[in-house]
This record gives sequence, C-alpha cells and structure tokens, in this order.
Amino acid sequence: MATASAGRGLRFIPVLLERAQPPAFAANRVWRDFSGATGQAFREKVAELAAVVAGRPIPAGSSRPDDNLASAQPAAPRPVTAPEQPAFVVCYAPADAAYGRLLAGQLRAEGLRVWSVGDLRPGDAHFWTIRQQLRYAVAVVVVMTPESQDSDDITRMILEGQVHGRPFVPVLLHGEVNYHLAATWHVDARDGGLLDEAELELLRRIHKDVAEGRPVQLPDARPTGVGIPAPPVVRVSASAALEQLRAHLAEDEYEHADLLTTRLVMEEAGRLTQGWLSERHATAVPLELLAGIDAVRAGHSHGRQGFRRQLALAPAPGRRGPRFPDLSAALGWRASPDDPVPRLYSDFVRQAGPGRRSGFFPTLRDPHQQNHPDWYDRWSATVLAVHARLREWKAASWTL
Repeated sequence: MATASAGRGLRFIPVLLERAQPPAFAANRVWRDFSGATGQAFREKVAELAAVVAGRPIPAGSSRPDDNLASAQPAAPRPVTAPEQPAFVVCYAPADAAYGRLLAGQLRAEGLRVWSVGDLRPGDAHFWTIRQQLRYAVAVVVVMTPESQDSDDITRMILEGQVHGRPFVPVLLHGEVNYHLAATWHVDARDGGLLDEAELELLRRIHKDVAEGRPVQLPDARPTGVGIPAPPVVRVSASAALEQLRAHLAEDEYEHADLLTTRLVMEEAGRLTQGWLSERHATAVPLELLAGIDAVRAGHSHGRQGFRRQLALAPAPGRRGPRFPDLSAALGWRASPDDPVPRLYSDFVRQAGPGRRSGFFPTLRDPHQQNHPDWYDRWSATVLAVHARLREWKAASWTL
C-alpha cells in the first residue's frame, strides 16, 4: 500500500482500529485512530478524512493538535524541499495549546500565513513536514513557558530553526526565558495577552524582509520598558547539558549538539545573552567543563572531534596563540586562510561533509549573530578566547 501510494502520488493515510499500533511501513505517516470512536467523534474523524482526500480544508474541530503530536514516529531522512508557501511557524507545548491556537489565530486574522503542528494533515510525513516548515519559516514564534522549556520536541524545533538561520520571535507567556533563546529579543506576554500593534507590525516587516531577501533585523534582547527588570533566563546545569549533548550526538544531531555546546560555554562565562566572549570572559569557564565537553565529543567520534583534537590540528601558536585565519583553515572552517567563511551557519557546517571532517566540531558559532555586522569578529574572538583557555588545560597535562 505504501509503495503503491508513493508510486502513484497518492496520499497514504493509516487508519487504526481496535487499539492497533501502526506497522513499521506506516510509522512515518500521520495516522488517525478510530478505536472506540462512536457518534459525533466518529463523524468528525470521517469528515476530516473526507476533506483531506477531496483536498478541502479540514472542518474546524475535527482534529486536535494532540492527535498530531502523538501520531507518528521519526522517519528515515530524505531531502527537505521548500513548502508551497513559507509561514510563521508557531511552536508551543501541549499544555500551552489554548494560548498557542489563539496566537496563531491572531496572526492569521492579520493576513499572515501561519503553520503549527495542529496543521498536520492525515497522511503527512510527520517529522519531515515539521523540518520542512522550520527550515523555510518566515520566522519561528515560540511560546515560552516552563512546559516548553522542558519539552524535547520544542527544544529540537528551536535548534532546527536556528541551524537554518530563521528569525525568532519568542513570546514569554510565563516563567523564565528559554535557555536557547536568551540572546533573542522577545515579546513579554506574562499578562496573558496577545501581540500589540507594534509587535504585529514587526512581524509584517519580518515577512516583507524575508520575501524580498533582505536580512532580518530584530530588536536587541532587553526588557521593553523603563524600570522593568529583564525576565530571568532558565539555567541549565552543566551535568544536565552534558547529558543533552550525549543525547543529540546519539541521534546524529551534530548541529544541535554544536549549538548546545556554544550555549553551555557562554552560560558558564556569564555571556549567554550576549552570545560571544573575549579572553577575559573565557577565564570564567571552568576547565572541568571543557574537559567534560571534550570527553562527550571524543567518546562519540572515537577521538575525531572535540577540543583535544582541535588543539592537535592547530598550527603552532605565536606568543599570543595562532592567528584565527590559520586556525580556522586547519579545522576545515575555510578552504585556506585567505578564503572567506560562509556567513550562514547552515552553509558553514555543510563544509564538514557527511563524514564530519576531523576537528570540525565544536565550532563555537552562534547563528543568532550571523546578521550582526560584527558577526565574524565576535566569533573569531570567542574561538581564540576558548582556545587560549584550552592551552591552559593542556599545560596542566590534561588532568582534571
């Protein structure tokens, strides 16, 4: 069935009965469970499938976002192609679905194209479709709450959008600023309200800039009112972050692991909201943390990635260490010291190749910086500062 549908270009919709589990060949499709469905629930499910098959809009109330969150398993990777129309992707945890739907509705009422997991249709390739929408998003709107901070799904959606350089418009509903969005301006909605006219105008400008191929300029990350203290940022312990790093690498999410490494170093240096650091700031990064990151990286790659490998590949340092062009060429970040470095993070990490060039990771790059005029200077300062700290670790005979 799955093969026939692919060969003939038909939508394949698994329908489950009697509490059955989806078979392996159907696990990458959004399914619908009719087990125990009677009366109005049954009619709503039938109406939804009929609309999908006929290519009509799905009737309101015929499906819930929770259905889509639970209705698929990760599929084998395949090339991600652009959607027909890029959209503002609204991300929220299931516990925040009521606000998330109101926010999506507000943006639609303003004439903006919006997508969320609630828009998955039966037969869609679940995770592929989410990656597609995030990779080509006009901007990613994240509802920030303690529940979304604790959600692995939301974290992966944030990291996927950041890897591909998408603009972010976080909305703080309650709690603290998300760890991965600390350096990003955000909307303060702790009063439970939706976006005001100025914030909606910002989204319209983002849409216009993206449509016309211009870099998106967002406000600096700071509180939006005189005398209003900045909301606190969620802190993640080093031990918890290292476990997350192992999990990303175990799932071959090298880029996600790279961004997490950068955030972890920035947090320990007290520079999470700035996203870059100097040698003075780097002295606050514990050598034990650098050793822990290296152990995870090297252990996963059999010694081909990590800080020790980078120091082994680094050119002989001068009095103050190697020149950044020479170091970056030695690590494969540019073809030669005289060649440019790709500005976009997604283009940059593609240079590592499918085999992940030895010593390429960690890169210590923050995609949030790539539209800043000084992005290269900030990144090179960060790398040189951390490598100076690494030489202190080496001088201590790698013991910790």
